[in-house]
Amino acid sequence: MKMHRCVKVIPFIIILVLGSTVLFSCCKYFCSKKEVSTISQEEKYLFVWTGDQARKAADFLAVVNFDQTARNYGKIITTVPLPAPGNTWNEPHHVGLSVDGGILACGGLLSVLKGQKEVFFFDVSDPVNPKFITSADPPQSGITDEFYGLPGGGFLVTMMGGAEGHHPGRVAEFDKDLKLVGEHPQNPPDDGFNPHGLSVRPELNLMVTSDFICPSTTLHAVSGDPCMRGSVRVWDFQKRSIIKTITLPGPAGTIDVRLIPQDPKMRGYTAGMADDKLYMFDTQGGTAKVVFDFSTIAQGGWPQLMRMTHDGKKLFISLNMAGKVAMLNTDDPENPQLVKVLDLGANSGPHYIALTRDEKRLVITDYFLNEDEVGKVHAEGDHKVHVALVSDNDLVLDQKFQLDFNTAISTGPARPHGVAFK
Repeated sequence: MKMHRCVKVIPFIIILVLGSTVLFSCCKYFCSKKEVSTISQEEKYLFVWTGDQARKAADFLAVVNFDQTARNYGKIITTVPLPAPGNTWNEPHHVGLSVDGGILACGGLLSVLKGQKEVFFFDVSDPVNPKFITSADPPQSGITDEFYGLPGGGFLVTMMGGAEGHHPGRVAEFDKDLKLVGEHPQNPPDDGFNPHGLSVRPELNLMVTSDFICPSTTLHAVSGDPCMRGSVRVWDFQKRSIIKTITLPGPAGTIDVRLIPQDPKMRGYTAGMADDKLYMFDTQGGTAKVVFDFSTIAQGGWPQLMRMTHDGKKLFISLNMAGKVAMLNTDDPENPQLVKVLDLGANSGPHYIALTRDEKRLVITDYFLNEDEVGKVHAEGDHKVHVALVSDNDLVLDQKFQLDFNTAISTGPARPHGVAFK
């Protein structure tokens, strides 16, 4: 009986050993496939939404080689001009890529001054050959700013002002077919609702926007200084309704806002462009407090746009007037620690920043806004686009990437602003 059992067990042992070998081989194969897939997902193309400095040539989308291994890394592959009518004087501003990566939405900050469409959509499914699709002009709002790609397609877009550039602004919504389906909220606040920054944690049904400035007050047609704002709006994301307002002590110019990823307390950061402060706000308690002073880096440096890593442990912010980008460790959200200040040199003016999917490269554009003869804001920058290499404790320029929009375009100097990758 014992011998018989042994004979019966031996084939199972052989099968088990062979099965383990096959399983190990399969694991090895699929792991290598996963590695290859991860590598293949690294962004190879950089889109730069750009305007002609002279405002004579058409505004355009530039496609740049973003492949670090390519010989022409950092070189423009092609440009796609915005078609007429209404293809100049839009002041290309922020951009947003759809969740599936097929549509790039682009905003025109000053389009309203010429009575032109303000939101522009490009098909970038073939990244080396983008095609203009359509444009839109939300009737209740104007002054396009930040984009958020919606799950399932479409976008939310902060519109800083009303149809004539005053307040209240709105958050416009476009569906997967790029049709305007709403301008939110239905009854906007009348206390200076001029949304600029936008951040969403859909898993918590939570959205926040930050009020920055009344756009019309930046124009010479309106007397006095630009009217800054200082508040964060907390939204019910699904209902697209404001449920709470967090008011800062003064008109700080809260230009951007970021919810802290994975933070169980649902907190976030906003930057005061006018007061050099980083505020941490509590969406549940409705409070905000100063957690970092940017004047320790540069007095009046204009802290502007922010990006965070997916684990919520690093915060990047552009300091426009200082010509610098700061990296902070936010492992302790209430006590951010300065890790590195990247100095981009005299006349640089960094504003728009974007972090790659693998969080190893930060793209920076050196141009904020110049309203030329019509307005009071003149922050020209040097028109360069930089790539900074990100590590745990450092932020250094990638010297292989050299892109200067003063010389890169045959029509003359151009102003690069929003960027996205694919």
